[in-house]
Amino acid sequence: MSGDEATIAFYQREAPHYTASGAQAQSRHLDAFLDRLDAGARILELGCGGGRDAAHMASRGFSVDPTDGTPAMVRKARERWGLPARLMRFDELEAIGEYDAVWAHASLLHCPRDALPSVLGRIHRALTPGGWHFANFKLGAGEDRDTFGRLYNFPDREWLRARYEDIAGWQIVEASEYLGGGFDNIARDWLALTVRRDNAQKVLPT
Repeated sequence: MSGDEATIAFYQREAPHYTASGAQAQSRHLDAFLDRLDAGARILELGCGGGRDAAHMASRGFSVDPTDGTPAMVRKARERWGLPARLMRFDELEAIGEYDAVWAHASLLHCPRDALPSVLGRIHRALTPGGWHFANFKLGAGEDRDTFGRLYNFPDREWLRARYEDIAGWQIVEASEYLGGGFDNIARDWLALTVRRDNAQKVLPT
């Protein structure tokens, strides 16, 4: 979660709704991402929400560190799935070379555009050499809010790819576009990126 207070307030208020459905499945992208990882890999999740993806990772034998910027979501992830979820915003990530993967499903799209390069740099530093990262974004023409007041960065394809490619030693391995919905019931174009850190690059502190 970004530091945008209106966005955090929305998820704080709507946490019960987001975690009410027992039939809610994990992200459609998750298993394909996990299949790239070694058994027992350590995964950081940014924006774990109610914990459905983290619970699936744990069920497949991975070591998961679920985080979210909304206190109510952290509580729900703990209560429903028994996960060790903890409160952390994107700009509070300080880990260096600690994770084999960073999973950010439908979360970095709330990061303000001017803060996203710094957050991507933090994710890059948090990965081990050869580590993997996934994030997906709603595409658009620039930062805006939806009808619920949530902040979205709404990048275009070229701008978003450039922000990743600005970081030396990162390779976009897969980029897929698809039509997806959301809480506002508005269908939008999404871009999902799977990125890998250079295996030979050393992990250096800032």
